Amino acid sequence: MIFPAGPDDAEDLARVHITAWRETYQGLLPDTYLTRMSIPVYARRFRAGLLRPGEREATLAAADRSRLVGYASGGPSRAQRPGEAEIMTLYVLKAAQGHGLGRQLVTGLARVFAANGATSLMLSVLRDNIPARQFYEHLGGLADAPRREPGPGGVTHEVSYRWPDIRSLTDG
Repeated sequence: MIFPAGPDDAEDLARVHITAWRETYQGLLPDTYLTRMSIPVYARRFRAGLLRPGEREATLAAADRSRLVGYASGGPSRAQRPGEAEIMTLYVLKAAQGHGLGRQLVTGLARVFAANGATSLMLSVLRDNIPARQFYEHLGGLADAPRREPGPGGVTHEVSYRWPDIRSLTDG
């Protein structure tokens, strides 16, 4: 089930975020950073953001029968390109992957963004996160060249994926 997240979901979003980071980024980001991540700290951040979202921002949550297992959030692109929306975060717990939740979260956000006037979509992913890159390519994302970015523990390498026509994700 996919639904708009609210402030009451903050602690569950924090749990999913931290668990997904530890599952996904082990070996890609410093263990010390991953170990220090705190559910109370992230829950406060989520609650504040959900109480006062920015204009045209959205957060969707994914749940199975018993708990939250994923989420995605975003809004207008940080590059401020006219008509471009950006997915800032997309995480699904490993145990819940392979059931279409990631696709539903991307499609759901794309529909929200299109309803708010977006005509294109982009997101960034760590260059060495091969499973995520394959997922975005399967969804039709077009990869930019890798670039260096500041990140947890130093410099990371990221790849942006773009959908020049957001309708490729919202139609059908």
